[in-house]
Amino acid sequence: MKKVKRRANAALLLAAAVLLGMGLYVWRFAAQGRSWVNFRANQHIYSAGSSVSGTVTDRYGVVLAGTAEGERTFSTDAALRVACLHAVGDRQGNIGTGALSAFADKLTGYDVLAGVTDSGGVVSLSIDSELNRTAYAALAGRKGAVLLGDYTTGEILCMVSSPSYDPETGFDGTDPWYEGVYLNRCLSAAYTPGSVFKLVTLAAALDRLDGLDDRIFHCDGSVTVDGNEIVCSGVHGDQTVEQALANSCNVAFAELGLEAGASALRSWGERLGFTGSLTVSGIPTTAGRLEPGEDGSAALAWSGIGQNTDLVCPLAMLRYVSAIAGGGTGRECVLLAGEKGAAARLLPASAADKLKAMMNYNVIYSYGAGSFPGLTLCAKSGTAEVGDGSSHAWFTGFLDDPGHPYAFVVVIENGGGGLRNAGPVANAVLQAAVERSAMS
Repeated sequence: MKKVKRRANAALLLAAAVLLGMGLYVWRFAAQGRSWVNFRANQHIYSAGSSVSGTVTDRYGVVLAGTAEGERTFSTDAALRVACLHAVGDRQGNIGTGALSAFADKLTGYDVLAGVTDSGGVVSLSIDSELNRTAYAALAGRKGAVLLGDYTTGEILCMVSSPSYDPETGFDGTDPWYEGVYLNRCLSAAYTPGSVFKLVTLAAALDRLDGLDDRIFHCDGSVTVDGNEIVCSGVHGDQTVEQALANSCNVAFAELGLEAGASALRSWGERLGFTGSLTVSGIPTTAGRLEPGEDGSAALAWSGIGQNTDLVCPLAMLRYVSAIAGGGTGRECVLLAGEKGAAARLLPASAADKLKAMMNYNVIYSYGAGSFPGLTLCAKSGTAEVGDGSSHAWFTGFLDDPGHPYAFVVVIENGGGGLRNAGPVANAVLQAAVERSAMS
């Protein structure tokens, strides 16, 4: 009898262990099944680190990448393939910001009950592929980055990096023009900002200095700081701070940087997201750099005008001008259709309103509204000297138009003057965005 009892107890313990093990497996399957399926060594859904399942579309359902017989396919339109490369990715997984790599888990279409389907999942990007086509064409073979976003939602509507290539045909690796082709310059590069950084210096000055609206700044064409001469683009004489921004006066902004102080400039650079890595729907961006030097130094004066060792990621600038457009509150940038970025207050509403008014004054007083027909534009240009005798061309801003809430950044590497070279690219994309909004 005791022997039977011992056997019964052993059987019960074994059954309990089996049930416990099954329960643990079911719990782990429910909690970790997705990560098991999406393990990069799973050759059913990955090839060379890039997803071969699922479909990638733009915000309007235009198919940018699909599958056929277990192989990755791309749009039949060669121009779209090139313009959307850094948003979509390639077969080899060389572009980490591309949807095929960044959103591979969503492309599997995994479901805890159904598992993985043959067709996989659908990832709808927030970009409008036609705007990407327009932007890439407007760059006209120049290296750089173009971003356009909806500042009310954070959705990125256009994201173009150049150089690019056709993922169906590849590129000539011996051609120096393709250097850095895998790099998404919108998210993974940082550039000397030049005068667009004066918008950051101005935010710090508005915070730290009283009576700025009543100040008169004098420019004789240059100023000497700590034995170093800072040369301006012209002789602007007496000017208000609003006129100094429109003139992009180096003398005035060197003075503002020095008066606000290194601590304020560094603090505002961090607060506005220029010195840390941001994320776009989980994709990390490159951090910028701001090393303003000591108070009273020439390095601080140069930082105040966006030179020195300052570096800015285009996405960080898009986020900042979007916040100015939104009264000081911006939304984190996102790359998935229908997703809404988390709200973040970057600067006081009063400062945002002043910056908005000044940026609109730039267009009317300095740039010429006729260059941007039909657009209520608030903008700042930048011509960033990069040490080899050339300059990066910048143009950034937004439309002060509730019906078309678009913020933008254009950077052209070694492109020369910002207004003359980056301005027309921005205008082409903005005009196309406004036109397409009327159609949708």
